[in-house]
This record gives sequence, structure tokens and C-alpha cells, in this order.
Amino acid sequence: MSKISPLAYIHPDAKIGENCEIGPFCYIDQNVEIGDNNTLMNSVTVLYGARIGNGNIIFPGAVISAVPQDLKFQGEDTLAIIGDNNKIRENVTINRGTAAQNRTKVGSNNLLMEGCHVAHDAVVGNGCIIGNSTKLAGEIVIDDNAILSAGVLMHQFCRVGSHAMVGGGTRFSQSILPYSMVARDPAAFCGLNLVGLKRRGFDRELINNIHKSYQIILGGGKLADNLERVKNEIPMSPEIQYILDFIDWTGQRGFIR
Repeated sequence: MSKISPLAYIHPDAKIGENCEIGPFCYIDQNVEIGDNNTLMNSVTVLYGARIGNGNIIFPGAVISAVPQDLKFQGEDTLAIIGDNNKIRENVTINRGTAAQNRTKVGSNNLLMEGCHVAHDAVVGNGCIIGNSTKLAGEIVIDDNAILSAGVLMHQFCRVGSHAMVGGGTRFSQSILPYSMVARDPAAFCGLNLVGLKRRGFDRELINNIHKSYQIILGGGKLADNLERVKNEIPMSPEIQYILDFIDWTGQRGFIR
């Protein structure tokens, strides 16, 4: 049995799961589906096209699935999809997709801190932390377990690799390599996210192999030759293959060095 404040508005066509708590002055639009065991504190707005999983906590002032801030948007029937067990703090905004991808997607077990913005067609993985007032532009990708500190500005079409750490106030318009730390102005590669990797259980040998791979990749000369050296000189593992695939994905926009 869900606990719904009499001061909340829920459209008759909205679908609300079991054991949800919806506080006063919440607004739940039509074409919204909310799973089980969610808590929406007061003054949360959930608009057309939202799909919210289970066990999420959404704090006051958050707006989920507002129309994109994109002049190309022509009212397409798109979605904003949120997984399970996320904490979405005060005044977070998550826009729904456009015709480009048809959906904005936030995975599970993420912490989106106060005032951050997730724009249209963005994809945020699982286990990520997005800091206060960080702004994610349209059609970006953030892979699992990445951390973006407060006040980060992420340009459209960029990608942040898994287990990367982005320093507070950083602005960037190229992708950020997996397992790395990026900070400064202009944004620069600052080495491996050693603390994060150790906390996540990466052993010393694997960390050393990642480090050697980046020494080769970032060591000067032609990138294609350096990638070939990594394939020949570094023991292959899923993590090393992921780095190679990630760099291939970045294409002409490139990555931060």
C-alpha cells in the first residue's frame, strides 16, 4: 500500500507501484510509470515519459522528464528512464530524450547531488556519483562507477570511462579515459585514479598493466602505433581491452591527454 499525500497530484493514467511514499505538492503527469518502494519527498515533479524503477529516493525540487532544452525537439514521444536505488538530491533536473536516441537513461545505484542537470539523450551508467551543480550536456555517456565532482561542465557527445575521477570545476569537451583522473584548466590527464581502483578491488598487477598501457598510449608518436604496442606488450584482460575499445569509440573528438 503506497502512502500518498492528499496534497499531491497524480494523473489518473499514471502507474504507481507498491510501498511508495509521495509527499505533498508532488506532481505526477500522465504516461508516467513508477515502480515499488520509491520515496518522492515534497515538491517533486515527474513529467510525461518518466519510467522510474524501484527503491529510489528523490528529494524536494527535483524535476524528472521535462522536455529537452534542445531547439531540434519537436514534441517527439520520448522517455526518461531511471533504474533502481538511486539517490536524486534537491533540484536535480533530468530531461527526456529527443529523436536522436529517444530516451535519456540513468542506471542504478547512483548519487546525483544537488542541482545537477542531465540533458536529453544522456546515458549515465551504474554506481556513479555526479557532484553538486554539475551539468551534463546532451548525448553524453558516463560509464559505470565514474565520479564527477562538483561544478563539472561536460560537453555534448563526450564520454567518461569507468572508474574515472573528474576534479571539481573541470570543464571538458573531449572524452575522459577509463581509470584516470582529470582536472586543471584546461582539463588534463593527471594519472590513474589509484584510490578509486584500490577501493574497487583492483589488484596491483592489473593497476600496473593499466599504468603501463597509458604510458605507451600517451607517450608520443602515432596513436595507432602506440595502441598496437599495447596489444603486443601488455597482457590482455577485459580492462585493457576496454581501454582500447574506448579509444576507438572516441573517434575524431578524441580524449583528454
